[in-house]
Amino acid sequence: MFFHLHCTEHLPSTSIMKTIILACAFALALAVPQYGRPNPKHIAIISEDRQDDGNGRFRYSFEAENGISVSAAGTPGSKGQSNIDGNFRFRLDDGRTAEVRYVADEFGYRPESPLIPTTHPLPPTPSSRSASPRGRVAAAVKCG
Repeated sequence: MFFHLHCTEHLPSTSIMKTIILACAFALALAVPQYGRPNPKHIAIISEDRQDDGNGRFRYSFEAENGISVSAAGTPGSKGQSNIDGNFRFRLDDGRTAEVRYVADEFGYRPESPLIPTTHPLPPTPSSRSASPRGRVAAAVKCG
């Protein structure tokens, strides 16, 4: 009887121990290095330039060996914001170089590029008098 009580007292701790061992084995399996993934290639920076006048004016640029380049110049804005004129370039999958020029100021971020789709102009809207139900009723009364 003593032996039976002794086993039942340790049963919960045994199941807890097994759960902990199982969790550790699972964590170890997740920590094993994964093979088959290519290591990312190190891309060298060809040129880099940074200037900061300390009064809100700055200029920076860099170019990487993979064709990515970035440049921007900033000045303090009239409403406390920074005004930035800049551009960035990168290679497309077909080998062409894409470029985006932008301005960021108190009016927001405004990029320009042939890559950015443009909307077609909207057709003119009908006059509000004839488009509204009151306008149609008024037109019907005048005709009748």
